[in-house]
Amino acid sequence: MTKMNHQKMKKISLLIISFLILVSCGKEDSVEKVIEKGNLSEIRAKKAELSAQQSELTSKIAQLDAAIEELDTDTKFSLVSVRQVKDSLFKHYVELPGDVETKQNITIYPEFSGVLLNVNVNEGDRVQKGQILARIDEGGLGSQLAQLEAQAALAKTTFERQQRLWEQNIGSEIQYLEAKTNYEAMQNSVDQLRSQLAKTVVRAPFSGVIDEIFTEQGEVVAPGQSRLFRLINLSDMYISAAVPESYLGSIKKGTEVMVEIAATGTSFESTVRQVGNFVNPNNRTFEIQVAVPSNNEQIKPNLIATVKLNDYTSEEAIIIPENVILKNSAGENVAYVVTKQTDSTGVAERRILETGRSYDNSVEILSGLQAGELVITSGARSIQEGEQVKIAKQN
Repeated sequence: MTKMNHQKMKKISLLIISFLILVSCGKEDSVEKVIEKGNLSEIRAKKAELSAQQSELTSKIAQLDAAIEELDTDTKFSLVSVRQVKDSLFKHYVELPGDVETKQNITIYPEFSGVLLNVNVNEGDRVQKGQILARIDEGGLGSQLAQLEAQAALAKTTFERQQRLWEQNIGSEIQYLEAKTNYEAMQNSVDQLRSQLAKTVVRAPFSGVIDEIFTEQGEVVAPGQSRLFRLINLSDMYISAAVPESYLGSIKKGTEVMVEIAATGTSFESTVRQVGNFVNPNNRTFEIQVAVPSNNEQIKPNLIATVKLNDYTSEEAIIIPENVILKNSAGENVAYVVTKQTDSTGVAERRILETGRSYDNSVEILSGLQAGELVITSGARSIQEGEQVKIAKQN
């Protein structure tokens, strides 16, 4: 708007205000005097006079509005919101479903048939590797072992004596060999029985927590049939996910990962700790493992997770909101920028854009925009190339 237009508008506004004040004051004094007289004819006449003045005033105000509209060119500008384009860090993620797993999650079965004599732990107990969890009735194996050990001791003594004689060339070779064979057989029998007896003691194969006890003390158990305990170690959990083979070149060991577990409201950052070397021919995917923080007790095996893998990163990218991009009749991606003429006005210019990847409602612009330019974020759908616009908001 020119300086002369501003001055004209200022004069018009002052005239309107002065006119309204004078009319209002005049009406107020005249009305009071007429009412004080109490003459009904004069009151009706005054009302008719004021109605006529009101009609004339309304007509003049309409004329002034028309003049203001003609002189105030700002009212013809389209209002737009803009934001300054900057070089920013852009990361693209591919989202995949995953499952929380742990390799140390097992059900312990007995290795010996018999009555469960003792259960030494409760659900929720932390146990160490090798700790005794339960005992099974040995069924007399201890007595048999004692007898075999005595027989083995005698066989050993006999063998040692026969060996000394044989070394002195006393006795026959067959006597020496028979004593040796008998001793070795007895020793093997002792070892087998000891191994059998050891199976009556149920021990923890690794350190962890007794999550569930399936069998009560006094029940008869059998190998491969009776479940005893569920033992879990949550210190080495991971998330397993199947990744399409098209990402083989971008997903590696150490790749940044964001994980969300909806069931617990848990989210954390991690990295890919292992990439599978086998592509499943049925679904054309390869497996990855993502490390899980060991100090998060809310995360449990078999929970479903959303895995976001960082497959692309640009350090200095031009990024704009996805809804800023329009399509022209040729199907090209376009956006409008503003070249400022004053602090609040400018001229719109259309740009043809080459877009890259998009993520989280943002799009990377490969060409068409430069850092520092003002891109129109709101109001661009109703403007044309070269149109003058008024900036309502700058982000």
